[in-house]
Amino acid sequence: MGDITKMGNRIGKESESKTGDKTREEWLNALLRIVAPVMESLCRGELKKRMPLDFHEDRKEYAPLEAFGRSMLGLAPWLEAEGVFGKEKGLQEKYRGLAIRCMDRAVDPGSPDYMGFTKGEQNLVDAAFLSHALVRAPRHLAGALPGAARNNLIRALKSTRDFIPGESNWIFFSAMVEAGLYVLGEADFDKMCIVYALRIYNDWYKGDGVYGDGAAFHWDYYNSFVIQPMYVDLMNLFGDMSDEFRMLKPKVLKRAARYAAILERMIAPDGTWPVLGRSICYRFGAFQMLAQAALQHRLPEGLHPAQVRCALTAVLEKVMEAPDIFDADGWLQPGVYGCQPELAEGYINTGSLYLCTALFLPLGLPADDEFWSREEEAWSSRKVWSGGQICRDHAID
Repeated sequence: MGDITKMGNRIGKESESKTGDKTREEWLNALLRIVAPVMESLCRGELKKRMPLDFHEDRKEYAPLEAFGRSMLGLAPWLEAEGVFGKEKGLQEKYRGLAIRCMDRAVDPGSPDYMGFTKGEQNLVDAAFLSHALVRAPRHLAGALPGAARNNLIRALKSTRDFIPGESNWIFFSAMVEAGLYVLGEADFDKMCIVYALRIYNDWYKGDGVYGDGAAFHWDYYNSFVIQPMYVDLMNLFGDMSDEFRMLKPKVLKRAARYAAILERMIAPDGTWPVLGRSICYRFGAFQMLAQAALQHRLPEGLHPAQVRCALTAVLEKVMEAPDIFDADGWLQPGVYGCQPELAEGYINTGSLYLCTALFLPLGLPADDEFWSREEEAWSSRKVWSGGQICRDHAID
């Protein structure tokens, strides 16, 4: 896959001994190692030809859009980032160009990698992840598309309106597609679709920073995979549209901060975390809400950015040290720690796995941000299990 793929050297095992600059470099190397096969294949019009499609082969029609939309979800903040210099700046410029070419390939009906967004309801999911990338990179992705690619993308996103989401986290998929259209400057985005999502999910709040997946509660990571990152970013865009949402927005943000704190406390001293619930093969995508809170400077009081950096680095290192996380050609394989296909539900294919890129959202912060520049700090469980002191944990309403 070229020089960028080769950059992904194994992450070192002792994050505590690294400077913030070194840790940032290793995060970026890991991100680019993950996404390079997707992006480089797609920009050449060879994604469908090169991508492994034999795992849960009945889902192969969805796999290319899953891989691209989810790769962009994690890449977008870094593409949008300012304050990037040196070698990283060159890589950023290269990937900005790759992202635009890939988008053009994905939505051009004449492209061999034309994805179409109407093959089935799963396309709504990944149109939403792609739209979330547009929201996260309004200048260097949404605002940088040439006219033909923009128009093709708008048509593709609108085509997903034929799919009716169930009363679950899927409500946010339809709403986020409309948000993507809004960011693209499309005047007829469906405001009521967004209003419905913002309202109904408030009704599904269960307490202590956690929502149901619909009316029911599930022990899994969907509050982080989908629900809270999308809720927060929809509120960021549309929270001032009415007095109702201006009053609701602080509650949504407070709940998200609480959930971010819960996620941080779930990271064990060795970088492992509880393996429970659906879609666990999304690996460290389980920490998207913690990563987004860091990106947006919305960590709760007492949870320091450097502490979160070290916690997420421990997670990253633990996963990346495993054998067989990648196949011989650099594509992700199903599992949590290496290749563990038995952990994958029937809807999981190779493309699904790229939701793991959501861990890397803080790369959207400049290198001199305190997330990267402050001295290393142990995370909550590491402090406790080494005899240190931390604040007591408290629930919220």
